[in-house]
Amino acid sequence: MDFSLSDEQQAYVDSARAFAQAEMAPHAARWDAESIFPVDVLRLAGEMGFMGMYTPESAGGLGMSRLDASLIVEELARGCTTTAAFLTIHNMATSMIGKYANPEIIEQWCPELVMGAKLASYCLTEPSAGSDAASLRSSAVRDGDHYVVNGAKVFISGAGSTDVLVAMLRTGDAGAKGVSAFLIPADAEGISYGKKEEK
Repeated sequence: MDFSLSDEQQAYVDSARAFAQAEMAPHAARWDAESIFPVDVLRLAGEMGFMGMYTPESAGGLGMSRLDASLIVEELARGCTTTAAFLTIHNMATSMIGKYANPEIIEQWCPELVMGAKLASYCLTEPSAGSDAASLRSSAVRDGDHYVVNGAKVFISGAGSTDVLVAMLRTGDAGAKGVSAFLIPADAEGISYGKKEEK
């Protein structure tokens, strides 16, 4: 079996390595020490296509395989592990919106998300449940045409600096099947953010 990279994959690696060396590595230690969330560099990553790697092409993304995206992330992590980690979370949330949201929501959010002009956080972990989706307590209860959301999340990468939250909330019975994903604007009324954690 041949495990060598294709010419296209090698091009991904080369462009990600160059970006990491020029835009991330020189600043990584300071970003971590000073708790800097490098929004400007994430926007540049969007211009490179790194913010919508496996978002469907129909939603403006590159529609890459996870393997190809992993080759890029591996190189970006050499420049700044924490920034590359957030980039993977943004990609996951953006791809969920691009795959599962209704067309109006995709049109509203995905063009700017895949370009890094807007950023997304993924909200799963809870104080009493960890990342066990079956044990989530935060809820969304329908009230007419809207949902009322109650609960708390922790360890949300980018929280307070991103534009949209993809939140896992209980809408049904106990267990994982009673959980739904919601897109919530990060500045929606009633949302508050706690202290930043050490990176």
